[in-house]
Amino acid sequence: MSIKEQNNHFTWLTRGTAEIFPHNPESTNPEENLEQLIKISDRPLRIKLGIDPTGADLHLGHTIPFRKLRAFQDAGHIAVVIIGDFTAQIGDPTGKSEVRRQLTAEEVKANAQDYLAQLHPILDFATPGRLEIRYNSEWLNKLTLKDTLELLSTMTVGQMLAKEAFALRYAQENPIYLHEFMYPLMQGYDSVVVEADVELGGTDQKFNIAVGRDLQRHFKQKPQFGLLLPILLGTDGKQKMSK
Repeated sequence: MSIKEQNNHFTWLTRGTAEIFPHNPESTNPEENLEQLIKISDRPLRIKLGIDPTGADLHLGHTIPFRKLRAFQDAGHIAVVIIGDFTAQIGDPTGKSEVRRQLTAEEVKANAQDYLAQLHPILDFATPGRLEIRYNSEWLNKLTLKDTLELLSTMTVGQMLAKEAFALRYAQENPIYLHEFMYPLMQGYDSVVVEADVELGGTDQKFNIAVGRDLQRHFKQKPQFGLLLPILLGTDGKQKMSK
């Protein structure tokens, strides 16, 4: 592939993104420049996208990252879809002013089955080696107390309070529960387990994706790139579209 073709390839893959991080377009270091990584990699990249089955239906907002994931599949890379059947029972605190209702395992399982059925028209399920479906209960259910303490030791309370949702609740004197602090760490640990090269997410996921980068460094892996996509607003024109 010529340099021009490679550049066009990168432009196509990143079209419509809100932010790529880290991003140093002048650098030839593939850990600082995703375009360089795509050019020099001798294997398909592992592109992670996680979704918690907290409702029965996908909505239009979900199609934005999943269509981007399909673009990476079509370019020959591996889509790694994380079904957050464990994390859905906690709930991502991002953008929430109060604690989420915790779902039962039965609710999550039923929602996950509905999600996968709805993803078939979007993703390439047919081409061998282009898609991995993983459930994060596979590894999160196996964490020991020692493992959990190791994850907790990689971050401080101050770092957690830098997350906008936590900072807002703290300022408003609304309760923040300790299990909610675990959510970014568990999402980040997913990246370690699947050895993600790139994680896709909405712009509200930057903190969680950055935690994944930190954990990958902790576990002696090369840190993933974050590729952030615009958030589709709901019918009120203000809040993120939700299930």
